[in-house]
Amino acid sequence: MSQNRQMNILKVAINVPLPTLFDYLPPLKSKIEQLKPGIRLEVPFGRRTMVGILLNVESETSLEIKKLKAAKLLIDSEPILPRELIELGKWISNYYHYPIGETLFNILPKLLRDGDLPAEIKDKTEPTKNKKIVEEKIPILNKHQNEAVKTIQSTQNFKPFLLDGVTGSGKTEVYLNAIESVLNQNKSALVLVPEISLTPQTIARFTERFKQDIAILHSRLTNKERAENWQRAKGGIAKIVIGTRSAIFTPMSNLGIIIIDEEHDLSFKQQSGLLYSAKNVGVMRAKLLDIPIILGSATPSLESVHNAEKNKYVKLHLPERAGKAVHPSINLIDMRNNAAKHGLSNKLTAQIKEHIARKGQVLIFINRRGYAPTLMCKNCGWSAECTNCDARMTLHMQPKYLHCHHCDKTIKVYKECPKCHSTKLSPSGFGTERIEEGLETLFPDTKIVRIDRDTTKTKGKINKIVADINNQNYQILIGTQMLAKGHDFPNVTLAAILNADGGLFSSDFRAEEYTAQLITQVSGRAGRAERPGEVYIQTYNPEHPLLIQLIQNGYQAFAQDALRERKEALLPPFSHWCLIRSRSNKQELALQFLENVKTLAEPYLTENIQVLGPITPPMARRAKQYHAQLLISSPNRNTLHKLLDKLIPSIKPPSNLHYSVDIDPVDML
Repeated sequence: MSQNRQMNILKVAINVPLPTLFDYLPPLKSKIEQLKPGIRLEVPFGRRTMVGILLNVESETSLEIKKLKAAKLLIDSEPILPRELIELGKWISNYYHYPIGETLFNILPKLLRDGDLPAEIKDKTEPTKNKKIVEEKIPILNKHQNEAVKTIQSTQNFKPFLLDGVTGSGKTEVYLNAIESVLNQNKSALVLVPEISLTPQTIARFTERFKQDIAILHSRLTNKERAENWQRAKGGIAKIVIGTRSAIFTPMSNLGIIIIDEEHDLSFKQQSGLLYSAKNVGVMRAKLLDIPIILGSATPSLESVHNAEKNKYVKLHLPERAGKAVHPSINLIDMRNNAAKHGLSNKLTAQIKEHIARKGQVLIFINRRGYAPTLMCKNCGWSAECTNCDARMTLHMQPKYLHCHHCDKTIKVYKECPKCHSTKLSPSGFGTERIEEGLETLFPDTKIVRIDRDTTKTKGKINKIVADINNQNYQILIGTQMLAKGHDFPNVTLAAILNADGGLFSSDFRAEEYTAQLITQVSGRAGRAERPGEVYIQTYNPEHPLLIQLIQNGYQAFAQDALRERKEALLPPFSHWCLIRSRSNKQELALQFLENVKTLAEPYLTENIQVLGPITPPMARRAKQYHAQLLISSPNRNTLHKLLDKLIPSIKPPSNLHYSVDIDPVDML
């Protein structure tokens, strides 16, 4: 195309799946000083009017001037996106190979995305000045905490810290001291937690310490609440933001530190749309702003452990529990030789009874919602399967229904077997509901609470449950991963894991890492105060090397062994992966599309790149769609991305197929 020179060509990002910016002329009667990068505009796009974000004003375009349309109007007088978030968005778009327009609009809350709210919040009240609580209430730091705090406080520039602290070691107190130093410099702090359920206790700790206006950002807020909190942070009204994954995009006035708690947690990786890792985005944002970032965990991901060993991260170690708390003792229960009732071995039942008698709280962990994993026919062996997915339907009893946790389909419970018409239908396996029922039978005079996604749906429910637990209104707590992530229940003296075997024999190479993290995290809920804790793990594989390693040597030893195995097999973090997924209502189409992608990649392949597949995942059909995947890997990250830069623009999917590009995938199934 011929080049034409013209002053004031607007480069605009639009929320469409096209990897380009769009050129427009300024709105009529607009002035050059109004055309600030980061403002929203209304622009004509085909037959529609859409919201766009101005990224730049240039003096030339590759199009003919007469073909350019003028933007209709400027929505904002000041940028809705600051320059640093625009630069971050460009990096995300390049790294995750996602359209720039869709990337930038992912950063905005929905109401701002749609152009429904002004960029600036009207309330300009000054935030409450930082006030420390009385000195006696602030815990005294131990030697290791103090060293970590001093190291962080002495850092003003970009530096990633891996705060590797055992469960109960006082990582939050390190965060609080680091934030206090930042606030004293009139800067702000961004804190990410993996679960919505963790925000109430985190907010309580932070509010008590700082008396600050804190903005909260997570998916259970209304669109209006999210937009208003986002604006309060942007306007400097809120100096502290606490949120889940998407909070990493919050614009903040003079951001001084980023903290990602439980950095190992899989929920920091988005699994639909823009498949970003909040952890990796956080590190890049800290680098762009030249500020420190803390990644904290008792069970850091193997990637983070590797980065610390390569001196990309600075490791800060907290080897001991804070205060007078000691590490819990961990015991295996061989279920091959132990009788069980209601999913609980007699040995575990006796331990529960003993701890309750001593006024301790008991935490029971089982990572299955519902009453039972499925409903089966004792006569012919039929099991209730989802008609939309290659999965069994979970039986729920409160209320009574069958539910597919993959596509969300629900149906009534069968009265007879649809295959042989027998009425001998019974639940198979155990979920949280069934364990709760069994415990109510075994301990009829004991107060029991169940914590899973079914019992915490309503707003504020998890806050009330956590408060009741800490007030010792319950003696037995039953829950899924929601209960294992970072909660501090000082009265829990016994933690029990009912099914430790689920992740020991998975086809996913990361399954053992996830299992080791989960066991360590659940174990860490016991004995966090002055009273010693005990952990009991029910297993049919008590000789499994992973269990033995964790009990005898702890998570760090496991991580070192696992990294050695990964290095030998050239698995991440010693190689870099891209998983291209396809889905269609026809299995052959999903597979054939990836075969075509593989053919397109062939001209760009080198000896440092490996292409595997396409294959169907273990659950090939989900929500009536057939899935397939193609893996591209390389020991060199740049080599992988150079191939993808050439490959992805040439991919043209048919209209009845959807595909995605997942950089650094964490879910291979």
